[in-house]
Amino acid sequence: MAQVRRAPLADQAAELLLERVRAGEWALGEKLPGETTLAPQLGVGRSTVREAIRQLAGRGVLASRQGAGVFVTALDAPEDWDAVLRRAGILAVIEARIAIETEAAALAAVRRTPADLRRIRRALADRAAHRSDIESHVDADTTFHRTVVAAAHNPVLLDLFDSFTPRLREAMVEMLRIRREFGDDADHDAHADQVQAIAGRDEGAAAARSRAHLLALRDALA
Repeated sequence: MAQVRRAPLADQAAELLLERVRAGEWALGEKLPGETTLAPQLGVGRSTVREAIRQLAGRGVLASRQGAGVFVTALDAPEDWDAVLRRAGILAVIEARIAIETEAAALAAVRRTPADLRRIRRALADRAAHRSDIESHVDADTTFHRTVVAAAHNPVLLDLFDSFTPRLREAMVEMLRIRREFGDDADHDAHADQVQAIAGRDEGAAAARSRAHLLALRDALA
């Protein structure tokens, strides 16, 4: 069985435990052996095992339950979200955005307040006013879509949208520079139709119009 060979001991102990979790040595929800068992297996002291467990608990892999022990809560440590987005292809990001914004548009139609609707309409007007400069147009478009997601009043959806913004902005600016056409009347009308659906509390139409617009964006970026 592999043992820790070099410092930092706690980091290496955590990685060895994670490898054993990944290998299926313990099932999801299963209790780990105690420190007195793990310490000699890893070749470290009990305090190092405790620190390794704390590290993996912080990464969402293990959970300590007072009086019960340490349990497996995930079969791998999730990768840093920013790294995932940097590596992901733009089409994968757009497909995720379709899922998020379609649901957000439907929720916005149900939950939007008068103040939300005023913000959405202002963002739509601002988007229409920024048709001559690519970067300004992309920023105004992003702001519009963010006001719709914000009107859904779901902080998870909003955080996900915000995490996509830097990756999407780069791709959108590049695409529009290549196409040399953006902000046309048909595109603006599609956004206006979505606002109308949200104003009318028509969640089906709001979702459908959001999805149709983003599918067209995906196809343009393909």
